[in-house]
Amino acid sequence: MREQVKKGVLEIFVLAMLTRGDSYGYKIVSDLSQYIDITESTLYPILRRLEKNDELKTYNVLFQGRNRKYYMITSKGKIKIDEFLHEWEDIRKVYEILMK
Repeated sequence: MREQVKKGVLEIFVLAMLTRGDSYGYKIVSDLSQYIDITESTLYPILRRLEKNDELKTYNVLFQGRNRKYYMITSKGKIKIDEFLHEWEDIRKVYEILMK
């Protein structure tokens, strides 16, 4: 269960970073690394899963003679963040009860 929770939180983290603007893999890892330890080998399966679920879309941009794949959050991805925040509020309430 712990791994599923971690995977879900990482997905939300990636989507949240993309609410700031479209980005590419290396930059996403760099931005996320300010908050959590994450590698490209962890990130790319998450990005593929989010794309498969239509929570993000991709497009290519020519950069220094090479295609760079950019990721952008979709409305479905934004809904996923909202649902997570709603669920997180319930979890926070349980946490407060347990800590009293």
